[in-house]
Amino acid sequence: MSSLAVFLSLALGAFAIPHTSHSLAKRSAQTSAPSGCVTVRGSGTKSGEYATVSSALAGSGYTLDTSSYADNTVTITHRLDAVDTGSDEKSSTGDFRSDNIAVYNINFVNSYGKGSQAVAVTAIGNQQAFYRCGFYGYQDTLYAKTGDQYYAKCYIEGAADYIFGDASAWFSRCTLASIGGGSITAQNRASTSETTSYVIDHSTVCRFSQLQGISRTFLSGIWQITAASGYDLTGDHCNLTDIVNSKGWTTMAAGAVPTYEEFNNTGAGSDTSKREYETNAASAVTMSQLWVTSGRGWIDSLY
Repeated sequence: MSSLAVFLSLALGAFAIPHTSHSLAKRSAQTSAPSGCVTVRGSGTKSGEYATVSSALAGSGYTLDTSSYADNTVTITHRLDAVDTGSDEKSSTGDFRSDNIAVYNINFVNSYGKGSQAVAVTAIGNQQAFYRCGFYGYQDTLYAKTGDQYYAKCYIEGAADYIFGDASAWFSRCTLASIGGGSITAQNRASTSETTSYVIDHSTVCRFSQLQGISRTFLSGIWQITAASGYDLTGDHCNLTDIVNSKGWTTMAAGAVPTYEEFNNTGAGSDTSKREYETNAASAVTMSQLWVTSGRGWIDSLY
């Protein structure tokens, strides 16, 4: 809980006053929170501060219609990149590092834009779940780094490798919206002994609704030679629109032997006849195959 509290206190402050400079010098020189920040102080709370993370979040508003990310009320925004901060993780608007986390109806935005990696959310931990959340960025939007993770009915937006890391992550009924050419996922399985993978299930791959004519995007472009991603489903179809490059998959690693699978997808981008690096899938991947030890009992039963 302590790591979650630290993240939220920082992120809420970033929401109140987004950074307009990429330099960390001013930040490191500050001895108190900038005017207008939302501050959580566990003890010795001062006027205008919150004693708990829950009360601070409640002060930011709440979503009346929780059935979709489209009506999310709370948006947490930051503007930092990996070059100035020193790492992808440090550029994150939201940084989740605990097990057994469930997040509902919150938007996370890294507004840095083109030019460098700039993460909206870093997720490190087992049994982390995000429901009807929005993740907005350009390059490296969602860092699903390690652990068993679940994303349901979420909106994820970016252009280059905007879902990346080495988690065992399942994306159910999500919208993956590209705002530029590149690759959607960049799974980072480091060795053949690992069983981590990304599974995109019952989801839609499309271009950002206000953009037309942007470059085709690849479903995945891996870091390591053994990465695994699957655009799979159980009993229904993923909708791959015409934004998907006919080759489907690409790699940034020489001599790559990735596991790329598709099963029963539909849409203008679902033709697999010209796919490269693809492994034939005889059936859809199941959650029990992805999460061998944890199963799916930790997922909200409504999802």
